[in-house]
Amino acid sequence: MSDILIDEPSLGGPDGPLGSGPDDPFIGDDPGERKKLYRLGGILLVVGIALLLFGLAASAVVMGVRVPAVLLGLVGIYTGLRRIGLAKFGGDFDLTFVLSGVWLVVLILAAILAPLLPLGEYKDTTATLGAKGYQPPSLFSDHPLGTNNFGLDLLARCIYGAQASLIVAVSAVVIGIVVGGAVGICAGYFRGKTDTVIGVLTNSLLAVPALILLIALASVLEPNLRNISFALALLAIPSMIRIARANTIAFASREFVLAARAMGASRWRVMVRELAPNVALPLLSLGMVMISVMIVAEASLSFLGLGIKPPNPTWGNMIAEGQGGVFEQHPFIVLVPGVFLFLTVFAFNIVGEKAQKATAGRAGVKL
Repeated sequence: MSDILIDEPSLGGPDGPLGSGPDDPFIGDDPGERKKLYRLGGILLVVGIALLLFGLAASAVVMGVRVPAVLLGLVGIYTGLRRIGLAKFGGDFDLTFVLSGVWLVVLILAAILAPLLPLGEYKDTTATLGAKGYQPPSLFSDHPLGTNNFGLDLLARCIYGAQASLIVAVSAVVIGIVVGGAVGICAGYFRGKTDTVIGVLTNSLLAVPALILLIALASVLEPNLRNISFALALLAIPSMIRIARANTIAFASREFVLAARAMGASRWRVMVRELAPNVALPLLSLGMVMISVMIVAEASLSFLGLGIKPPNPTWGNMIAEGQGGVFEQHPFIVLVPGVFLFLTVFAFNIVGEKAQKATAGRAGVKL
């Protein structure tokens, strides 16, 4: 494990990595150019919304027409909003980050409030015996995202599936931060034999392929949220140990730590009161990115039949319903949960990377 202090560029500013820069053609320097951006952005936004509504609501139109309409509509909405945002807020406006944050907030609120929302049946197949299976998505119908072979509502299943994915992913990352952070701080502060033993154990865990380890654990543990969370935590702990160790070594020689030791503070007090709060920030920012990894890992287990079992929905076992030629005839069975999975993982990555850059400042630790 190597620890290298590097200088990272600061956030913001026209020339920073998150800005658009002075040469961005979309940034207007005078009111006339801004008005043009507003006008063009408004037109693109209206056209994109119209195409999106057509693709979602025109149930009588074949999927080969609806899917391109939805994609073009999303592109139009994005480019329109981006131009409006640049005209309003300038070159530092990051639409991708804003949309990622909005998606995560909406998804988390929907998952928490799912029992209170007017959703269709999501797992009780006896309640949908008379319902038609494989109803295609239709925005203004009772099943806006369609139904599966049992007539269960896909929108409801995706929202309730988000509950399982988020609970498992967040729990695994929290366990990883607590356990990995504590072990990493001990390794970085005590060094010597303690650091060597912890390093060997950490590298041993990292040497085992993640999917092999998860399959082995899933085959011997009962597939419930608690056991899957603990199994996934084993993937998060080694990375957290390395980050905590590297940052502890960097902070251990800082003035506030030396002052605490000079005033007679014990080793445990130094680690808990001085080092842990400073190490927590990089761990939390890494945790945002690790949540997306945990979501994909949980979906992989469920897809293989080793995670949460149907009829309880997760995005992984929903995607698995497209096997056996179902995807070719009813592609929305896979596309709907796949889009939820993709957008959530993408959003956590964007927000996590932004958090990492914000917390690193100009002096970060790179492994």
